[in-house]
Amino acid sequence: MKDFMDKDFLLKNEPAKKLYHDYAETMPILDYHCHISPQEIAEDRRFDTITQVWLGGDHYKWRLMRAFGMEEKYMTGDAPDEEKFLAFAKCLGKAVGNPLYHWAHLELKKYFGYDGVLNEKTAGEVYALCNKKLAEADHSVRGLIKMSGVTLICTTDDPVDSLEWHDKIAADKSFDVQVVPAWRPDKAKNISKPDFADYIKKLSDVSGVAIDSFASLKEALTKRLDFFASKGCVVTDHALEYVMYHPASDAEIETIFKKRLAGGEITKEEDLKYQTAFMLYEGGEIARRGWVMQLHFGCKRDNNTPMFDRLGPDTGYDAIDAYYPMGELADFLNALHMKGSLPKTILYSLNPNDLPIINTILNCFNEAPAVAKLQQGSAWWFNDTKSGMEQQLLAVAESGNLSGFVGMLTDSRSFTSYTRHEYFRRILCNYLGTLVENGEYPASDMDTLGEIVKDISYNNAVRYFGFKLDTK
Repeated sequence: MKDFMDKDFLLKNEPAKKLYHDYAETMPILDYHCHISPQEIAEDRRFDTITQVWLGGDHYKWRLMRAFGMEEKYMTGDAPDEEKFLAFAKCLGKAVGNPLYHWAHLELKKYFGYDGVLNEKTAGEVYALCNKKLAEADHSVRGLIKMSGVTLICTTDDPVDSLEWHDKIAADKSFDVQVVPAWRPDKAKNISKPDFADYIKKLSDVSGVAIDSFASLKEALTKRLDFFASKGCVVTDHALEYVMYHPASDAEIETIFKKRLAGGEITKEEDLKYQTAFMLYEGGEIARRGWVMQLHFGCKRDNNTPMFDRLGPDTGYDAIDAYYPMGELADFLNALHMKGSLPKTILYSLNPNDLPIINTILNCFNEAPAVAKLQQGSAWWFNDTKSGMEQQLLAVAESGNLSGFVGMLTDSRSFTSYTRHEYFRRILCNYLGTLVENGEYPASDMDTLGEIVKDISYNNAVRYFGFKLDTK
């Protein structure tokens, strides 16, 4: 029987251990997609309690606690921090098989030096230990980032954002981690949302463009894209129900846009036509700038209406959506490709059943000189698990170029979530090591596998996104 989460955690054979300890373990982290706050980085926020770090906005943990029947006051309510932590620890102690069990203990070990087990019995001891550590000078937000070995962070930012906090970070020479914005224009895309017209007014004010048509919307967005480019942005992200393709004439799109801007209701088909036109514009602009387009889809959001009305989005009430007309994804990519406007693209589906289909579609559009120009993104959200990561690696390897994969992202609001990269790297090394152990890859060529591990861990992302960083 192995010790609990020892140095060879998840590494089941000698080749896997060698790949992890000799190649992956010390690689830095490039966090090309996350939801952490640039303001908190600029201000170098300090946390008073581990509750603020772990439960302040983590809907993964909230979902687990709700599954254990915990009252909402311990997640999003006004219960004291210590009570919230004790409630979470009580749940975690019995969360056998849940990745949160592993993630929490990896974080406790790395950031707080705790090698024990967190449960209801140890919760008080762990709470005191973590809070004491958080009071130390090197456990501020920036300290946690540096402790994690991060070289660059892409935050997630709306076109109307001033990016003032990015300016402050860039001007502070005492902090050498690059923090750049990533373009996320969902509010301009989601034409059916109740606040669409209000958002367009904000975008008009910020851009200086009077937006009264789809043509003028594109003009405003182009100006903001230029502004984001001046701040170092090279990455975009779009959240879609699915990647649709419902083409329409310019005149029809203008009619739809003006009707909605005037407060009129639009049909589902009109919504899809508008979103298609919007994403074709986005794809062309992204390609023209040499940026990377990320598409996140396959999520059925905000399913619990009373709780959405009470708490808003991103609070733990989303689910995997099984609906996906895959032919439309292929048609959308082809429409951009025919115009010479298909950028480097990373596709993330929340539905793991989509993996093999997506990989066959994206391989229709890969071309020189880019390595894996279109690729399957890392296991996302509900797939951010041991089995989910294994399934994603297998799908990419079997139908494409695993060695060109840009690897793990954090996709988190927590500054201690960087241990997910360790989790992923251990699973990656175990997958590759098992191929060697089974005689499916030559043990005599471990140097090549080691290079692949280092590339997937860090170097591929540097090269793919075009960041000005040294590879390792």
